Amino acid sequence: MSPLPSAAMPFSPWEMFLNAGPVVRMVMSLLAFASVLSWTVFLAKSVEFFRLGRRLERDTRSLAEAASLQIAEERSRATRSVAHMFVAAAEEERIRSRDIPDDHDGLKERIVLHLERLEAAEGRRLMRGTGLLATIGATSPFIGLFGTVWGIMTSFTGIAASKATSLAVVAPGIAEALLATALGLVAAIPAVVIYNHLARQSAVCRAQVADLTALVMRLVSRDLGRMHRLTAGGQVVHFGARIAGE
Repeated sequence: MSPLPSAAMPFSPWEMFLNAGPVVRMVMSLLAFASVLSWTVFLAKSVEFFRLGRRLERDTRSLAEAASLQIAEERSRATRSVAHMFVAAAEEERIRSRDIPDDHDGLKERIVLHLERLEAAEGRRLMRGTGLLATIGATSPFIGLFGTVWGIMTSFTGIAASKATSLAVVAPGIAEALLATALGLVAAIPAVVIYNHLARQSAVCRAQVADLTALVMRLVSRDLGRMHRLTAGGQVVHFGARIAGE
């Protein structure tokens, strides 16, 4: 005797989502939104890091080729880039320290402190938005597990109410509940991978920003050395001024 034909059970993900209870459906929707959000952050930050990396490379070459702080300021003035911000900070500190002549070491220390704060602020800006990925990666599995537990509880409550003991009665509800756990992993795993990838990209950009700080301090030290040499020779020269022959 052939088995009796049974009705086709809707086990595609979309059909399970539509047949799930309101709580489980809300959990699934939240996890799907979190997954879309993770990939949106990935695309946006990848474009940002790519553009910033190329700009920092140009700034590094420009500062490396500059002979003095004034030349570096003139070259970076039109770009309004990180390099210009650093050079402008050094120039600002020089202006504020004009009433403290012959304090070369103190001036360099104050410029370093200023640049360190700017560098730290740039590092925080680079990581902006990535904390959301860490939150998604850490909480999505538990949100999915909550949806699964709630769905299974609902399924067993339905069994008790209908007094049916067949597994076919409870299987669709359990499958729908387990889909919430699967969506939690789908949201969490890419979020963690993307976060680690963006953290590495941010570290590369922070290293390039640190190189800019070192280059600005090299220009400051070079200008101070020239000023000291010319002052010792009886000439009057201002810090950052263009040297003859440059």
